[in-house]
Amino acid sequence: MTKLSLLFTGITICLYLSTGSSCKPISPREKGPNIIFILADDLGYGDLSCYGQQKFQTPHLDKLAAEGMLFTQHYAGTTVCAPSRSALMTGFHTGHTFIRGNKEVQPEGQHPLPDSAFTLAEMLKTRGYVTGAFGKWGLGFPGSEGDPNRQGFDEFLGYNCQRLAHSYYPRHLWHNQKKVELPQNAGTGKNLYAPDYIHRKTLDFIEKNKDTTFFLFVPNVIPHAELVTPDSLMSKFRGKFLPEKPFEGTDEGENYRNGPYASQAEPHAAFAAMIYLLDKQVGEIMAKLKETGIDDNTLVIFSSDNGPHLEAGADPDYFDSNGPLKGYKRDLYEGGIRVPMIARWPGKILPGTTADHVSAFWDLMPTLADLTNATIPDYYTDGISYLPTLLRQGKQRQHRYLYWEFHEKSGRVAIRKGNWKAIKYDYLNQPEAPFELYDLKQDEGETQNLAANFPEVLAEMEKILKKARTDSEIFNFGAR
Repeated sequence: MTKLSLLFTGITICLYLSTGSSCKPISPREKGPNIIFILADDLGYGDLSCYGQQKFQTPHLDKLAAEGMLFTQHYAGTTVCAPSRSALMTGFHTGHTFIRGNKEVQPEGQHPLPDSAFTLAEMLKTRGYVTGAFGKWGLGFPGSEGDPNRQGFDEFLGYNCQRLAHSYYPRHLWHNQKKVELPQNAGTGKNLYAPDYIHRKTLDFIEKNKDTTFFLFVPNVIPHAELVTPDSLMSKFRGKFLPEKPFEGTDEGENYRNGPYASQAEPHAAFAAMIYLLDKQVGEIMAKLKETGIDDNTLVIFSSDNGPHLEAGADPDYFDSNGPLKGYKRDLYEGGIRVPMIARWPGKILPGTTADHVSAFWDLMPTLADLTNATIPDYYTDGISYLPTLLRQGKQRQHRYLYWEFHEKSGRVAIRKGNWKAIKYDYLNQPEAPFELYDLKQDEGETQNLAANFPEVLAEMEKILKKARTDSEIFNFGAR
């Protein structure tokens, strides 16, 4: 049996309780802090001023970093949305997680997480947490096994489908099992900007649950394509990021708001406006925590699902969105997978600290299990708790290696072991081709391929590749 098939053989949810005995009700206040995880969409490593962005400022996120810990070597699950989020939710890297690619389901949604998946939200519910998700899901079409309400979330509001989330003036959203029609956006109407609407509901969730212990997942749709904001925001940035490179998209017809991106005459200004809004919304979440008196008892983590995109007129080179890193979304070079991460918890995380601990999305589940005293079987995660790094207490374990795979563009795989980074492109056609090899300590921009100089390192990487993944019927490179 595979690692995944073993997982749920004879296991019930009761076994995940730290008591190890029965499914007794748990008092929320016994279990730990409120937890908010904010996930930006396609935000690059260099897109925040606290990570070096020079063309605009992100004051609220900079403040979050000043009051908490900034990670310099944190990695997304992979280089596109759905599999990266699957790694985050399940604690498995993309060699083991259930969703390993962006696989569409018509008319709306993506290939679903199965019932057998044990998610972060389900784990926290065993510790008495109220759970909510507000933003973009992308892990199962409405009513499927992967529907957020069937994967541990008490409340969901937003886009179920990541394709429809390309439009910021959608014709509908989802609130749990209810399709919420938005007549304000009928036809070509642009009267309800979905990121604003979803954000208001996010703040309502905090207000409603201020007297409970909650896990709030905020998969924000910004700054993913398309590059569109209300005129009131655009006016702040027009003419400040010249020269503009107009993008001609789809603004009417059958496919309008069904995936293709809208036109944008000023994509630079629009991108800056979207980051401004993302930063402002983070600031409003932090203000709500203070207003409700729960700031000191709330852990807030901010990150991004992959590197910056190139669609819909986006221009990451203009903004230096990757900072010193090579590559973009859909690359397994550092620019496609290394992402910002900031964590803040007053009185627990030392303010103004920086961590160079190498961590990844699949570490979140064991970290929060460690934090909340949840118990998960040793084999149910590829991750390592980074709680010792957050709290600066105890010895921090290190990964033996990190692994990523990507199922588009003829297949791509990457491995990090220590400071070595090995990458193969065109993996489906040339699986036996040699790795590219980089020393990230000396060359984080991956400019010098050292494969010819270190055959012993390449041999070790080949061994890791053979054991790093299990086969998947849906997302399959084939057994190697």
